[in-house]
Amino acid sequence: MKKNNLYNLFYIFIFGCITGWVVEGLWSLLKKGLLINHSALVIGPFNIAYGICAVTLSFLLYKYRNSSYLKIFLISFIGGTILEYLMSLGMELVLGFTAWDYSQKFLNINGRVCLTYSIFWGLLGIAWIKMLYPKIIKFIDKIDKKVGKILAICISVFLLFDFCLTMSAINRARACDKGLAPQNKYEEFLDHTFNSKYLKNMFNNTWE
Repeated sequence: MKKNNLYNLFYIFIFGCITGWVVEGLWSLLKKGLLINHSALVIGPFNIAYGICAVTLSFLLYKYRNSSYLKIFLISFIGGTILEYLMSLGMELVLGFTAWDYSQKFLNINGRVCLTYSIFWGLLGIAWIKMLYPKIIKFIDKIDKKVGKILAICISVFLLFDFCLTMSAINRARACDKGLAPQNKYEEFLDHTFNSKYLKNMFNNTWE
């Protein structure tokens, strides 16, 4: 059975999203003493960047899962660096900001990637394909396929709704910051619920 099918990759994506949200939250709590919501969507614990990372590492490394640690490290080092650069660029083009800036770090490229985190990518790739990936696949295989597919569809619909709501909230928050009054009840709801303060906490104070 091919492990990297769409069904498995969907749940790997969800695992990455939620795990990334937890890890970022704990890191912020330990480093800054603050509880920061590192979700990329306004509802739920979904750090999309980590979900994309989990899927990408699975694609890149499954074929080489039995290769040497050095080979896995190099593939992850290069692949992860390229992915991080593209995610930073994509976030800037779509949202107008990025959630990280490495411009002050050693050997960085346009502040989007740097040597330190590229090395981290290499190490993460080893941990992912050698330890985490096999366990995740075993867990997914235990889920009843019929139930799993229905759940996957429901989660997908919710994520689409959440994404649309997030984009709407961002656009309204920018309008509100410019002094534009809400035009309807929906915009009033956004102003009270998913406003600039909420979004700045989500996006690590880089949103503007």
